[in-house]
Amino acid sequence: QVQLVESGGGLVQAGGSLRLSCAASGSIFIINAMAWYRQAPGKQRELVATITSGGIPNYADSVKGRFTISRDNAKNTVYLQMNSLEPGDTAVYYCNAQAVSRVYGPSAYWGQGTQVTVSS
Repeated sequence: QVQLVESGGGLVQAGGSLRLSCAASGSIFIINAMAWYRQAPGKQRELVATITSGGIPNYADSVKGRFTISRDNAKNTVYLQMNSLEPGDTAVYYCNAQAVSRVYGPSAYWGQGTQVTVSS
């Protein structure tokens, strides 16, 4: 199996910044794309940002210019730097990895989620 553990969430005032981290561990053969999703209360989970194994990012329109996704392949870790946070960014943020396990083969893996709350 592959486990994803997120950290870095919390409470911040509007205009502030947070940095989320997600570390993958377990029987990893290779990790392809990684991504961050979020889910606000009463809403569907939405894609925030993705990054390929080669480091090419892509962003939802709502976070372009404010969020930056990056990864450290040597550490099997993906990051999300969130600047100029707005109350609308309040959600549980989930890490996702398209990975190949040495035991179970390819699959999509999810972290447990980390709460981000932005106060006005």
